[in-house]
Amino acid sequence: MKKTIIKMPSEEGNTSSHSSSGDTKRKVSIITEPVVERLGHDNLAFEQNKRKISQQSHHSEDGPVRRKSNLHNNNFDTSSLNSDRYNGEAGGRAKKQSFSEALEKIERDFDNSRLEQSWIYSLCMRCRVEYTTPSWEPPGWQKICPYPLCPSYRQFARILSIILIGVLLWVTAYVIIGDSAAPGGQLFQLVVLTVAANFGGFLISLTTLPRLIGMLMVGILFQNVGWVNLDGDFQVVTAELRKLALVIILVRAGLEMDPTAFKKIYKTILKLGLIPWFVECSLIAVCARFFLELPWMWSILLGSIVGAVSPAVVVPCLFRLRTKGYGVVKGIPTLIIAVAGIDDAVSVAGFGIISSIMFSTQSLGLQIAQAPVCIIGGLGFGVVWGFLCKYVPEPGDAYVVPIRTLMLFGGGLLAVFGSEKIHFEGAGPLGVVFAAFTASYFWCGQGWELEDNPVSTAFEIFWMIFEPILFGITGASIKIVELDPHIVSIGVGSIYVVAVIRILTTVAIAFGDKLNVKEKIFVAISWMSKATVQAALGPVALKTVMSNENRTEEEVHYAELVKMVCILSIILTAPLGAILISVTGTKLLKKTKQQLEPMDGEFTLGWRRSHRPSLHDISIIDEEEEREDIEGIADEDTAANTLSNAQPAAAFTITK
Repeated sequence: MKKTIIKMPSEEGNTSSHSSSGDTKRKVSIITEPVVERLGHDNLAFEQNKRKISQQSHHSEDGPVRRKSNLHNNNFDTSSLNSDRYNGEAGGRAKKQSFSEALEKIERDFDNSRLEQSWIYSLCMRCRVEYTTPSWEPPGWQKICPYPLCPSYRQFARILSIILIGVLLWVTAYVIIGDSAAPGGQLFQLVVLTVAANFGGFLISLTTLPRLIGMLMVGILFQNVGWVNLDGDFQVVTAELRKLALVIILVRAGLEMDPTAFKKIYKTILKLGLIPWFVECSLIAVCARFFLELPWMWSILLGSIVGAVSPAVVVPCLFRLRTKGYGVVKGIPTLIIAVAGIDDAVSVAGFGIISSIMFSTQSLGLQIAQAPVCIIGGLGFGVVWGFLCKYVPEPGDAYVVPIRTLMLFGGGLLAVFGSEKIHFEGAGPLGVVFAAFTASYFWCGQGWELEDNPVSTAFEIFWMIFEPILFGITGASIKIVELDPHIVSIGVGSIYVVAVIRILTTVAIAFGDKLNVKEKIFVAISWMSKATVQAALGPVALKTVMSNENRTEEEVHYAELVKMVCILSIILTAPLGAILISVTGTKLLKKTKQQLEPMDGEFTLGWRRSHRPSLHDISIIDEEEEREDIEGIADEDTAANTLSNAQPAAAFTITK
């Protein structure tokens, strides 16, 4: 039996030693005091194969943050027991185990890789996040809430703080508003619906489906069991909330458009963004005209809404594929997101122009001039406001991130509400998209990166707040008992047939784009999901009609049909689209093991770094300097423990 000795230099902060001899394996981790601070990954599901270091170390993010036993063996051997596991009584009797120690025993008795691959471990890991700053937890927290079955103290404290803030806000609202904020009031019902929708979205996300599906289902459930009533005067509030959500959607669409990628492949983006949208819009309009018996203007209005693609469905699904290396060679994620942004902008602008013509009381000449005025006015406002955001605030300002965020959000609100006030509704949404796109272009020129834009992160967090509100109230507008089965069947058939035709059209026109047949099919499938624009604009026509004192019963019926078909498109295409993207992506896209750098070819590789950020992602501090300062902190106890126990070199014996 031949043995080879390999010498490995010791590393500072590493108090672990490994040995292999025959069939016996040991792994020892020495700690001195209970962990008070920790720096690293709270989600160990993403670091299963990384080197483990002492828990007291402050300078490595690869170490564990959960409580580990002083002695951790795969094959339990009484000869290697550490005296720290005993209470020192005669006979070496072991002290009574806590629940956390019992869990550690399970990890020793069973293969650790099997535990980490189990469904309960994976389920618990979904609640874990990555920490980049030191964290603290009360003594004995691991005994009360053992890892990984319970959340970390930071997560628990965050949830508790949100609950306390919500209670304080509710009490304040009740004191100011009165009965509407009291239990049973409409404002109270809206808050309860939002919280429940957020929880429903979390449950659905565990199945890898988009969160909005769960939010929509919760809204439908609350409405049809009588737990919520948002009708009457409160419809004004929900209508304004939809407009706020629309502004956030449009700003995100503009910020997610890569100026560099758009410049290089603008022909492909415009071709794949406009032609399939026009085909779907036209076919939906024809189906609505002849099957639902809507007038032509109402049919075109419906087609302009249904034709929009939902980034809220596409982005999370593509993110999972992107992290595994699928489609990055040709920059397919960039292409899909850029086209989705153009698609949404065209849909919203088209809806605004058509609704301006439909509900305008002006002369025929002014109605004809609506389209060019809305387009030119929206583009002009967007360019001017985006250019202003380049110089205001000054780029070196310490508060440049929050000020730019408020500037862009305020400009979007002005565009949407202002254009509605002057009866040019189509100009506002177009102006919001181009303001965000222009500002992003200038900010990238000043040194910001598209995939790490803090303003984009801020609007993603705004969307986290407004997403359950939007889809909760959208689902709450569906009353199943009032649905006409005949109309529902026609709507379902039309939506699916038109979706298939759009997929075939996209595959047919994607020539000359350096995509093979499989990639063309995947790109076409990814654009079938509907959600955000449909939820935001579907009820707008009904609200506009109901606000008109001279409305007729036919107009109310037409508006209700538009809203019903929009909601059906969400229910039918969002979950199916998410499933198809996840399933076909691994079959149709080429996988790359390494993350590639941007290339000078037809496609670039720009991609957002996160699909679900948190509040601490926004920073006005130099994170690199802050990280260096944190890593430079010396733990005297750990250093003393390391020096007293470490050997000059670690020896590993490999038996051949």
